[in-house]
Amino acid sequence: MKKLLARSNNLEADRRRLLDRLRSEIGKSRVMEAISRVQREAFVPQNLHDLAYLDAPLPIGHGQTISQPTMVAIMTAALEPQPAEKILEIGTGSGYQAAILAELAGHVVTVELIPALTNTARGLLESMGYRGRISVKQAADDVLGYPEEAPFDGIMVTADGPRVPQELVDQLAPGGRMLIPVGSLEGRDLMLVTRTRGGFPSNKLGPCRFVPLISSDAWPLPSSEAVT
Repeated sequence: MKKLLARSNNLEADRRRLLDRLRSEIGKSRVMEAISRVQREAFVPQNLHDLAYLDAPLPIGHGQTISQPTMVAIMTAALEPQPAEKILEIGTGSGYQAAILAELAGHVVTVELIPALTNTARGLLESMGYRGRISVKQAADDVLGYPEEAPFDGIMVTADGPRVPQELVDQLAPGGRMLIPVGSLEGRDLMLVTRTRGGFPSNKLGPCRFVPLISSDAWPLPSSEAVT
């Protein structure tokens, strides 16, 4: 952990400060209500609990991170999940983003490539009362997304790739939206893609940084690495 991330002895005060900061970014909204209902410290390792409300990504093991709260808020607000919608998340990680999506949508399907993270997130989310509202799935090495339950009203990709994968576009319902970080390993932009009758227009929402999206249609898994 970088030394500049000072530890705090007052978690609740940190939480209030972070929520105030996020409200200044996106205003009072359903998204802020959802974020305020989900305790971020439950999704970070025990030894990092006192850093849970820093506006920064934190390591969760296996080379992965829980996303910066500001980015979580921006992405959730941009996706605009609605109560009757089915949402797909690519990259479960700790399960934090899936929990926030479940506070807003009808059902969330979230897929994770690393089995240890899949199992941990599934157990945690079930213990927090999300059984039946969130389905945590183990991702297959050769399949991107979860076509068995497509189409989805919204897709959120929490890892970056070199392009917008057609495999995911095909899993969008008419009028569906997808958020995905796209670009080179040196720089990425958060893209909002919408499925319309005329095609799939996209808009850049700004620069971002995520872990790589591993897929045959994104970044390949190095042959020397094993998914554990």
